[in-house]
Amino acid sequence: MTKQTWTAAVSALLFVALAAVVSLTPVPFVSWSPGTTVNLFEPVDGQARVEVEGIPTHPTTGELRLTTVSVTRADSQLTLPEALLSYWLSAREVLPRDAVYPAGASVDEIRAREVQMMDNSQSSAVAAALRAAGQQVREYPMVVGVSNGSPADGRLKPGDFILQVNDKDVSTTDDVRAAINKVAVGEAILFKILRDRQELTQTIITAASNANPAQPVVGINLTIGYSYEPRVTFRISPDIGGPSAGLIFALAIYDMVTSGDLIADRSIAGTGTITGDGKVGAIGGIQEKIAGAEAAGATIFLVPAENCADVQGVSTAVRLVRVATLTDAIASLQELKDPAKAGSVRGCV
Repeated sequence: MTKQTWTAAVSALLFVALAAVVSLTPVPFVSWSPGTTVNLFEPVDGQARVEVEGIPTHPTTGELRLTTVSVTRADSQLTLPEALLSYWLSAREVLPRDAVYPAGASVDEIRAREVQMMDNSQSSAVAAALRAAGQQVREYPMVVGVSNGSPADGRLKPGDFILQVNDKDVSTTDDVRAAINKVAVGEAILFKILRDRQELTQTIITAASNANPAQPVVGINLTIGYSYEPRVTFRISPDIGGPSAGLIFALAIYDMVTSGDLIADRSIAGTGTITGDGKVGAIGGIQEKIAGAEAAGATIFLVPAENCADVQGVSTAVRLVRVATLTDAIASLQELKDPAKAGSVRGCV
């Protein structure tokens, strides 16, 4: 073997080895691509995906599709070739990993966060839908977390509504915090709560805050929760998390508890967060969700107003409808049933 041949062979081997290393080395990015859609009106294992009990319901027709994004899992890594492929393919995005998953968070913490956001989304969706349908919805400060080993551990639970603190009515999370701050460290606080539709009382002895020894705490995290008479059950795959299905959940419930047949044999998809008073918020992966909805046969896609800038120039056969509130979505879907009014329904252009 000549010196030139030896050099060429070694160089080729080094190139192959380097290429292999590069192709297997993880990069700090994640990929987004079109995910599956879920028809909320299609039963799963013989049961309704969204079930409402306690008030009259009405038959629904057509398809109402929850949309998702297929994303690199928190416990997986994207390689450089995979990142480049996702960057160049249509209806895909590559994002910095820290923009999707909080830096330093464990896989279990990320999953718990996704589950909590889904739970909050469903609760807000029920409240918004029932309000739109004329049903009574009450708001209370609600426990969403209890610190292990804290004074409240074993006495209060996530999902408890707080009605009174030391015999004083409370209506906001600030009311609860202010009531706790009025007592001294080591003093008792009487909480009147609503748990599983039953009123209970719990006495909790305050402890000192780690950050301020003079600050009384009981070890709870609070948000605003919603109480209503109907019982709503969601049967959604645990693999689907996050808050972006709120609008579609609300529309499903609204269509079930009202008599107008809102979806009316059409295939409708959409996305958007929702608040208890019906405001629709922006989400990520809008282009991927539109592509997934089109592949599933949807003809109408509801786009949060704040995401309209993200769909400019998107080529799709699906009609994109701009919505800022649940009321917008309901009105637009009703008007689209009437050929004389359909042309006036606002899109994102």
